[in-house]
Order: sequence, then structure tokens, then C-alpha cells
Amino acid sequence: MQLLRQQAAEQYSSFRLPYQLDQVFLAADIADLMQFSGPDYPTVLGEGTNTIFLATQHKPVLRYLAKGISQHADTEHVLLHVEAGHNWHQLVSWTVEQQLWGLENLALIPGSVGAAPVQNIGAYGVELSDRCSYVDFYDWQRREVVRIPASECQFAYRDSIFKQQLQGRGVIVALGLTLSRQPLPVLDYPGLKALPKTASLQQIFETVIQIRQSKLPDYRQLPNCGSFFKNPVITERQFQLIRHGYPTLPGYPQADGVKVPAAWLIEQAGFKGVVVDNVGCYQKQPLVIVNYGLADSAPLLALIATIRSTVMRHFAIELEPEVRLLNSAGQHHVPA
Repeated sequence: MQLLRQQAAEQYSSFRLPYQLDQVFLAADIADLMQFSGPDYPTVLGEGTNTIFLATQHKPVLRYLAKGISQHADTEHVLLHVEAGHNWHQLVSWTVEQQLWGLENLALIPGSVGAAPVQNIGAYGVELSDRCSYVDFYDWQRREVVRIPASECQFAYRDSIFKQQLQGRGVIVALGLTLSRQPLPVLDYPGLKALPKTASLQQIFETVIQIRQSKLPDYRQLPNCGSFFKNPVITERQFQLIRHGYPTLPGYPQADGVKVPAAWLIEQAGFKGVVVDNVGCYQKQPLVIVNYGLADSAPLLALIATIRSTVMRHFAIELEPEVRLLNSAGQHHVPA
């Protein structure tokens, strides 16, 4: 295992605030993880595309880097076992090359394979949970890898057991993903509906990439962490009340209510394209907050608080950050 000291945080977060990480551990395998003992364990980090360091990190940070892929196949399906350090988009690209259906709608989502189940990543009508068979989790206390079936991962919209009960209790080291050799197109999402039902795997993959690139800034050019807030789910009654005053409010029925686009709420609240003190909402997609040259996290925290309070005042909806915001103790911090 490699230990790096006094690292610039910009290398470890796509939002690139100019702080410092006191210690970064790079673990290559399970044996490296077994070197840690409690009671305090490091902050686990993937590629940092969904994490913002709000201050210098005094708590150690850990990255798990194993990248192997193995597969077990039958006539119709392939079960991939993918280690957590693999890049997600590179995995999707590889499955398309192998003519394996199932992940193409999730193309160009930044980050690592290990981070995917934490958020239960999703896009264009597909979620990680639709394809996941199991998650291998190294448990700090038990000092061993536990295989958790997908049915026990408590997957929900941008949520899982790894964000709840198992948060801070271990490290995701691998995923099992079941993919199809037979065509499995999911085209019932805006942007993909124009494709023919006979669209090829490559066509769907390339279309998703084109859509994402047309709407979202490249974090390597404009530092950001993608969609900043979750799309809130509200009751049907609340949806109808808001729609009475805002007839254009989009809504997507869910089992527990109606999901409304956070981007729409933020735009209606007047934040699209707004930049204050070198931080602002992207002009093409207000759900993305962009760092235009921040010297510290204070203006970001002020913007988050203002967006949340304004949306609450206009619509009585509380926006919840999708991005992980870490204070100096490595704890998630949501500004009021």
C-alpha cells in the first residue's frame, strides 16, 4: 500500500477546491485493506467526481485501485465480476465492444465502479440496480469481504445501504453485473425515443454520449460534480397544488409520489446561468454547479443555502444534495 502525504485536493475532486489532504492511502488489494484497524477508519474515495472537500482533510483518505474483470457466461447472459477501481465509463465502453447489453444508457457517467452502487447511479431510464447482482463489501470490523445480494442492498433513487447503514463501515471492492447477449434496448426516455426500436448497441451508446455532452460541462474544463441535487419526490397532492400555479411543472409518477426535476425548480427560482463570487449554475443545465475559480468553499456553501431556501420558499420543496460535501473531519455537511 502506498501512502501519500500533503496532497493537493484538486487531484482528488472534480470540483477542484484548493485545499489539502493530509494523508492519502492507495490500496491495491484486500491485503492492503487488512492493514487498517479501528476505531477510526479513513474516508473512502472513488475518483472524486461526486465529492467536494470543503476544507483541508485531516482525516486520512483511502482509494481502492484494483481493476480486474472476470466473467461467467451462459447462452443468453454474462455475469461480470468487476473490481471497484475500474473506471465506470471505460467499463461501459468495453461492454459495448463485447456486444453485451445493459449498461449503454449509463455511458459517460464519471467515477469509479465502486462508487456506482453507493449512489445507485442512473440515467436515461436505467439504474445500476437494474443490472447489479451483488456487491462485494470489505467490512472493517469483520476484516473480511462480505457478498451482499442486490436484493439486500436497499437500492432506491440515488440511495443504497452503502449511503445508510453501511456508510463508513467498509469498502466496496467489486460488483457483479448481469448483462445480456440479446438486444435489450431501453428507449422510453426523452432523447432516446427518436431512435428506432431496432437501434444497435453502438447507436444507443453514442446517442447517450452526445446528449450528455450537449448538456453537461466537462469537469476537466469547468470543475463540477455533475448533478448537484437529487430530483425530489413529492406527494401527488403537492404536485397538483404547485402545478396550479406553474402549469408547466414536469412530473414523473413513482411508487411513493411524483418525481419532479430539480433543474426545473432551480431554473424557475432564477438561478440558471447565475454566477456569484466565482461559483454558479451552468447556463445549459442549472442542476450543475460550476467552480469558476473559487479560493475557498464559502461562496459555494452560500450558493447552496440560497438555492435551497429559495426553492423552499417558492415551492415548499427541500432540495437534497446528491454530491458528498466533506468538512475537515471528513463528515458530510449540508448548509441550511
